[in-house]
Amino acid sequence: MSGVLHRLSYGPAGRVLSLLLASPLALVLLIHPAAMLDGQGGYSHPQLMLVMWGISAGFVHGVGFVPQWWGWRWLLGPLPAWLLCALGYAVLFQAQLG
Repeated sequence: MSGVLHRLSYGPAGRVLSLLLASPLALVLLIHPAAMLDGQGGYSHPQLMLVMWGISAGFVHGVGFVPQWWGWRWLLGPLPAWLLCALGYAVLFQAQLG
């Protein structure tokens, strides 16, 4: 089972998914960072740090780079990228709704 999961996450579909999740978030943070403000006009810096980690991991994984050291491979792999980008979308939608 883990072989199938590895092929899906490190195959072309997984890489495209990483790029599709990371690119819009990166553009929002670069072009219109005020879209991530909460209802009181503030940022949660620790939360945004995690979102930026997810964006970075999404780009690293999406372009096909696989680090040699296992620690970097885990930190910049597809699972952290996807989970932290999902956190970024949750922050963005929460900021837009409330």
